[in-house]
Amino acid sequence: MARYTGPVCKLCRREGTKLYLKGEKCFTDKCPVARRPVPPGQHGQGRRKLSEYGVQLREKQKARRTYGVMEGQFARYFEKASKKKQGVTGEILLQALERRLDNVVYRLGLASSRAEARQLVRHNHFQVNGRRVNIPSFSVKPGDVIEVRESSRQKPRFKQMAQVTSRLVPAWLEVNSEALRGTVLRLPNRDEIDAPVQEQLIVEWYSR
Repeated sequence: MARYTGPVCKLCRREGTKLYLKGEKCFTDKCPVARRPVPPGQHGQGRRKLSEYGVQLREKQKARRTYGVMEGQFARYFEKASKKKQGVTGEILLQALERRLDNVVYRLGLASSRAEARQLVRHNHFQVNGRRVNIPSFSVKPGDVIEVRESSRQKPRFKQMAQVTSRLVPAWLEVNSEALRGTVLRLPNRDEIDAPVQEQLIVEWYSR
């Protein structure tokens, strides 16, 4: 599957906000967004004011880059969300993105970034309800139990993770750091989704 492999800090600078794509570095003074808060490129400081279309586009790109999905995949998420007869389309879209397995692993604190979580899932380190799952886009549901596989628990990466529980886990998830296990209690509410986007602008962009 295609994925972005370039410098991720440039993506944050392009969107003008931290997307927390680099893990712990994003919380330090070395974060490029804090040191150079202008878009990348030699003309970054001379950008003109965005049009309405440009503002909507930037919100879509911001959401897409936050969750690490490509354009076609993001469009499919929106299409499914727009077909739901109940609920607000923008919130349903973000909810679907939050339920991705790689995002849940990140939100549980079992990875330092969504990119690392995606790699760990692809490398067969996790199981859902006792069955191995190596698809980062796998959609979890309430009641699902996500845990590190027994064969991976002794790896230094997970031994270290079991001792560090600094990240705040959202209320829709429950984590047992010592057991390297998390449970999906319910679907997330909008105020529990920390993506820095205005989802209504994304809906407007696709509805233009």
